[in-house]
This record gives sequence, structure tokens and C-alpha cells, in this order.
Amino acid sequence: MTKPNEQTQDEVGWFCVRCVFRVGSDSASQLYEERLTLWRAAGFDEAIGLAEDEALGNAAEHPDMDYVGLSQAYRLFDEPGHGAEVFSLLRASDLDPPTYLTRFFDTGEEKQGGLEPDT
Repeated sequence: MTKPNEQTQDEVGWFCVRCVFRVGSDSASQLYEERLTLWRAAGFDEAIGLAEDEALGNAAEHPDMDYVGLSQAYRLFDEPGHGAEVFSLLRASDLDPPTYLTRFFDTGEEKQGGLEPDT
């Protein structure tokens, strides 16, 4: 019996692969970028291979960027479309929610914008 989010290697499906890059070589100003890309592939191995090939090509086009070698794949349950889940990662932690969010998602070093509240 197939477990959730598993498929045999010969079943073609949609996969989202997250790859991590380092931008800049000076540790004081370097950034890390996480890119999520979609691939139609016959299994996790093929999807990761396609994504890593693209990641290496992308890094080669940008002299200040390095692919750091981390890729994580997720098989989509539905076809890509409005509201479709394209990535999910589970992490065990005994941290309470505010501490967890600060540790992994809101360190203060993110380069991101916020939403303006409705007025």
C-alpha cells in the first residue's frame, strides 16, 4: 500500500522542489535564498535531478551565487492551480509557537515586506 505523498518511480506527477542558494561571498553581507520550482517528473529522484540541474545552471549564471546542495521535494496531490498546496515540510519541535516562529522564520534577518492593514 502506498503511504501518503509516496508514488512509484514510474508514475508521472507534479513535484515542488526547494533548493537553497548563498548569494554573496562576504559573510557579513551574504544572503540565503530558498527557491521553490515546479517539475513534472516520474518520481522524487527525477524531480530532484531536474531541480538540481536548474539550480546549478542558475548559480552559474550569477557569479555571486552558489547552490549550497540542499534540495527537498514534495509531490503535489492535485494539479497546480489556484490554492493548490505546492510544498509542505514537517519538523518535530518542543518549542512554543512564538519561539518556533522566531527561531525558524522571523530571525530579523529576512529580506521581506509586509502587508499593509486595511484602512
